[in-house]
Amino acid sequence: MKTLNDLAVSMGLENASAAGELQIAELCMDSRKQEDHGLFFCISGSHFDGHAFAPTAVKNGAVALVTERPLPELAVPQLVVENSRVAMALAAAAFYDHPDRQMRLLGLTGTKGKTTTSYLIQGVLEQTGAACGVIGTIGAYMGGKLLKSGLTTPDPIDLQKTLRVMADAGAEYVSMEVSAHAIAMHRLEGVRFETGCYTNLSQDHLDYFGTMERYFDCKRSFFHSHFIRNAALNADDEHTPQIQKTMDVPSLTYGICTPADVMATDIEITEDGVDFVMRVLNTDKYPVHLQLTGMFNVYNALAAAAVCLNQGIDPKDIAAALGTVRAVPGRAEVLDTHTTYKVILDYSHSPDALENILNTVREFTRGRVIALFGCGGDRDHIKRPIMGEIGGKLADYCVLTSDNPRTEDPYEILAAVEKGVKHTQTPYSVIENRREAIRFALEMARDGDVIVLAGKGHETYQEINGVKRPFDEKVVVAELLKEMRKDA
Repeated sequence: MKTLNDLAVSMGLENASAAGELQIAELCMDSRKQEDHGLFFCISGSHFDGHAFAPTAVKNGAVALVTERPLPELAVPQLVVENSRVAMALAAAAFYDHPDRQMRLLGLTGTKGKTTTSYLIQGVLEQTGAACGVIGTIGAYMGGKLLKSGLTTPDPIDLQKTLRVMADAGAEYVSMEVSAHAIAMHRLEGVRFETGCYTNLSQDHLDYFGTMERYFDCKRSFFHSHFIRNAALNADDEHTPQIQKTMDVPSLTYGICTPADVMATDIEITEDGVDFVMRVLNTDKYPVHLQLTGMFNVYNALAAAAVCLNQGIDPKDIAAALGTVRAVPGRAEVLDTHTTYKVILDYSHSPDALENILNTVREFTRGRVIALFGCGGDRDHIKRPIMGEIGGKLADYCVLTSDNPRTEDPYEILAAVEKGVKHTQTPYSVIENRREAIRFALEMARDGDVIVLAGKGHETYQEINGVKRPFDEKVVVAELLKEMRKDA
């Protein structure tokens, strides 16, 4: 527990007046939850205003409020701040006794590669004997145990609570995905990262940021001493020089085409993985065998290597440890189907990501590439025809289906994707029901074909009309194949 005055000071306020010694047992931002002796933060969002829910929060146990304007109708202590999101992040860090100060946080930001890179970093660090937690899209893990699932970068209260659990469990490092939304929404205030890593930038999240310039500026703002102590940057990404211009911390670079501190040469890609030579500071060479395939995973491995080099890990140990990571859930994951064709699960839900996975699969496919994909609802509309055209250009057959339509009409989403496919000569089918679409793809597959199930990846649900319904594609594929074998 903390006093209200302690938390007021952490937010940059002088004190909490006469109620300063009031004991706070919980921090909360959901008024519906029962939080006895809670401090409720009134968060103003694009779709709601937390100030309207303050009376409910008080009814459910909140004994004080953090607001952006006074609420005279409520007779509880109120801390009025300029930005309640910033205040919540700072208060959460103080409430959980700044767990980031007990370990090294390694933050990964970029459009693609964050999840895989975070797992590669964990693999390397654990091979060297260090305890490392992971926080990201797939959830929060420590020692192979799932602690929490949720957003790519959790809200500040959940984030600090999770970091506290990891610190108390003995974590020396936490490899953590940093989303652009988290930066823009001030979820990381009060957190300091040992290393910040930039992977790349491509079109995504324009429904929120509006333009690529704003999206990039948000990413770039992470690379400042306010957040990080040093950096690892993708030298092959065209935006990296702009980051370097405004960055005030030391950095290592990595790449394949552009001269960099950590480079990959002699790259050989097969369906079973990638072999390459890792060169460090243009002198020493280390052979690497990845059990993950695709050129994009070479970049992910180099990013992980640069981050680990920044932690003082021997490059020889890094090269050996990179090969121990067998798979990352939903990332170019080959399913165990016992068929003469392959089924690959991939989270690719942006144009660039879809292009990467289809190009990778094309390199080793003996037969046809069958791409099954759609686009999420209530998100960036611009990318829908773009993804359709990419699928049409790189696959031999496209199966257009629902992803997470959320509150949109799934057929309107599919019509937008279909416009892009029509620009190509590739045959395609539109099957809105995703389970039936997967059945169609499995039934049409022949010896040597590769089916790419794109968009869902690690997700175990499908969001339709605002409701998340169970839908684990690994389970769905297994069930359908069992049904098909029974009917054969």
